[in-house]
Amino acid sequence: MLKRTLFFLFVVTSNFAFAQNVDSLTFVKAKWHQQKIAKKTKLITHHFDGKNLFLANQNISYIEVKNKGNAPLFAIGYEVKELKKTDVFGKEQQAIAAINGTFFDTKNGGSVDFIKANGTIINPNKLEKGNKRARHQQAAVVITKGKLALKKWDGTDKWEENLPEEEVMLSGPLLVFDQQDQALDTAAFNRLRHPRSAIGIKPNGRVILLTVDGRHENSAGMSLFELTKVMRWLGCTSAINLDGGGSTALWVSTAPENGIVNYPSDNKKWDHEGARKVANVILLKDKKNNKE
Repeated sequence: MLKRTLFFLFVVTSNFAFAQNVDSLTFVKAKWHQQKIAKKTKLITHHFDGKNLFLANQNISYIEVKNKGNAPLFAIGYEVKELKKTDVFGKEQQAIAAINGTFFDTKNGGSVDFIKANGTIINPNKLEKGNKRARHQQAAVVITKGKLALKKWDGTDKWEENLPEEEVMLSGPLLVFDQQDQALDTAAFNRLRHPRSAIGIKPNGRVILLTVDGRHENSAGMSLFELTKVMRWLGCTSAINLDGGGSTALWVSTAPENGIVNYPSDNKKWDHEGARKVANVILLKDKKNNKE
């Protein structure tokens, strides 16, 4: 009986390891479409349409920015109460690109997570019962002089208020930080597949703004465990989850139609029109259009 059990465990473990290896090879060997959209900035996309990534169809779109020299600058776009689509934020700010930001109040507008812009607090954290932080309030996207980085909560109450950066947006959970995968619990939000948005940073400082489409036969979406693998395969040593689901949208100013390059899910159609209105975004701007 013991031998059978050990053999079964060996087979399961071997099959799991094989599947992981197949997924990583499928990902790396994919013929990604690359398009330059600005100085030191590319839009990169691929549709895995053979149910060959995590045994599902997946559509991934991401922008990679060198984040140095004359590369475009990052900024936070926000509204205190009003909700707008990601492409509207981008167009109004004369941006090069934009990705939806952190979590927000869908009824009343405004972020439920701390946001600071140009040194001014725009939204405080809306804590859970017992003044407990949500997982998406335990990490931050920070921007100084247009350069983006990620930070991890240090456990103190006023951590975000004491961060010295000019612009701060809390989000999460963290997927990877300083080359270490971060612990994720088995809550439905983490383990079920949804459209996802994320930001990753490579060792050379390059920044990735990524969306994974979902809730459609053409793209299943990912769990946060799967998303962590994807960010790792892209070479990120730190990565953070943003608001996802119907909010997931990636906009590029030079793209056709409304500029949305992924397939947002809110209208339940496989087109570029289904983006949800959101309270905030991360913008990529030309230096001449970035007001510091």
